[in-house]
Amino acid sequence: MPLLSGVIKEKFPSLRLDRYVSEHLKILSRSQIKTRNLKAKINGKDVKFSRLVKQGDNFEFYWDDSLPADIIPQDIPLNIIYEDRNCVVVDKTQGMVVHPGAGNRQGTLANALYYRRLNQKNVITSGSANKTIYEKTNNLRTGIVHRLDKDTSGIIIAAYNDETHAFLARQFKAREARKIYIAVVQGALKEKKGRINTFISRDFKDRRRFVVSANGKNAVTFFKVIKSWQNHSLVLLSPRTGRTHQLRVHMHHIGYPVLGDPVYGNIDSVFPEASLMLHSKSLAITLTGETEKRVFSSLTLPDRFSSVMQKLNRMNADG
Repeated sequence: MPLLSGVIKEKFPSLRLDRYVSEHLKILSRSQIKTRNLKAKINGKDVKFSRLVKQGDNFEFYWDDSLPADIIPQDIPLNIIYEDRNCVVVDKTQGMVVHPGAGNRQGTLANALYYRRLNQKNVITSGSANKTIYEKTNNLRTGIVHRLDKDTSGIIIAAYNDETHAFLARQFKAREARKIYIAVVQGALKEKKGRINTFISRDFKDRRRFVVSANGKNAVTFFKVIKSWQNHSLVLLSPRTGRTHQLRVHMHHIGYPVLGDPVYGNIDSVFPEASLMLHSKSLAITLTGETEKRVFSSLTLPDRFSSVMQKLNRMNADG
């Protein structure tokens, strides 16, 4: 049974199959195509990855499962919203990095999910405060399907196997998954709802930042004001694209930066110590083997939202 199959709907002038896998489907990198022993069939026939893809081609892909050997399993408590044998939905806390990287090899969501999955499969044989020993097992993945910034809290989904990862990732790529964020922003928006449509690229002056630029990638965000105070607003944000820092860049671009944003915001006179007031409130997505979308939501808002809104309500009443 293929791990992934489908039809190539796009028309490419000259694109190799390995580039289609890595750059368009994004299921494996070009180096992983070799290490994971990826096999491909086009229109029912075995093909090499040097083959050029054509619109209308039916593809089937098969590859070996692999342990994320560079990830250290760690027993970190998580707020699990939903879990089955294929995926897990987590309400991530603010401050948790999603995936290990430079300077963040431990304490990430991936570390926690790896430990959880190993434990479920009963392959953790012993452990101590400093080291966990585990046995190798097949069909194990801590596949982060999409990302949340370290200081953005809320709903995030991860896959436990490659087939599910590919199935979920395709929905994000096709913009079929729907995410809704809630944010407190600086300023009272004049329009109660609207659409922000720009192009976003990395800031060549500061690689940590992204900016609205004519040379960037298209980014679309819908917003709706839930409540306004004199100098702040509570808004719902729904991205239709998935650009890095998209919501933060867009709100800064229209003049209402997210409260507590250390990169795109301003020091707030009322809340000078505020942390990033951005929370992934819900995710609508279809799970493996199902045909209808499920909606996964945070049951409550983080305490930092309650504290800020209570103070704003008191100030408004006093004023």
